[in-house]
Amino acid sequence: MKGLKKKRRVQIIIVAAVALVLSTAMIGYAMRDGINFFRSPTQVAEHMPPANEVFRIGGLVEKGSLVRGQGKTITFRVTDTKSSIPVHYTGVLPDLFSEGTGMVATGRMQDGVFNATEILAKHDENYMPKEVIDALKEQGVYEAPGGSS
Repeated sequence: MKGLKKKRRVQIIIVAAVALVLSTAMIGYAMRDGINFFRSPTQVAEHMPPANEVFRIGGLVEKGSLVRGQGKTITFRVTDTKSSIPVHYTGVLPDLFSEGTGMVATGRMQDGVFNATEILAKHDENYMPKEVIDALKEQGVYEAPGGSS
């Protein structure tokens, strides 16, 4: 009877290990297209990714580089102050997108140009909704960024 319990325990452990390995493999397979690595312009300039690799690039929109083309097509350069990469995008830009602001784009490199399929604009980390600012002013505790109110 003791040998049967031990044999059953070993079987359960083996089945659980196989199930764990199988479920991990299935999750990895399902996510293979959904994982986008983030790179800075310097990383892209130093090690150009293959043309078929989708990744994210982020940094600041270089001042003076934004050029609006026909329709919804724009080109600009994204920089991390060390390197800059040209970006081409066709589509509707986020409201907060402008020169000198932070952005993150998803796409792939092609002939030295990043072809973006999606662009996200970053807002200032000091952003507060108007309602919150008004409530803080009423309480007399609001302090504007930079020290002035």
